[in-house]
Amino acid sequence: MTATITTPAAVVRKSAAARHATLVTRVLTGLLFTVTGLNGFLNFMPAPDPSTMAPAGVAFTTALYATGYMLQLASGVQVVAGVLLLIGRFVPLALAILAPMVVNIFLIHVFLEPSGLGIAILVVLAEIGLAWAYRDKFRPMLQAR
Repeated sequence: MTATITTPAAVVRKSAAARHATLVTRVLTGLLFTVTGLNGFLNFMPAPDPSTMAPAGVAFTTALYATGYMLQLASGVQVVAGVLLLIGRFVPLALAILAPMVVNIFLIHVFLEPSGLGIAILVVLAEIGLAWAYRDKFRPMLQAR
């Protein structure tokens, strides 16, 4: 006697929809970080008007740029991780590299510059969603040995 196992069509569609959502999120997040990282080197997007920003946000951003942190480290990390996300190679590594930067972006907008909080929340959600989609790759790293 043999048993036949069938899967409902909704499960298959949900799986395909999840794959497509992951792909779209990965590519859009990769584009965002690649473009903003390249902007740190090439300055092709206009800088925000300091008169419209909170004074604490202006002071913090000015200090980051004055030390070279933003140009050399943050922009470079954004470009490398963004390209990895775009090409779909080493995605868990790119997510791990971007995680502290995403937290920093979120906290800057929570405490210093609330005007960009909406996009910061979207970046956090994208990072969490992608980490969840690649959770099987993170599992060995998170096991106590």
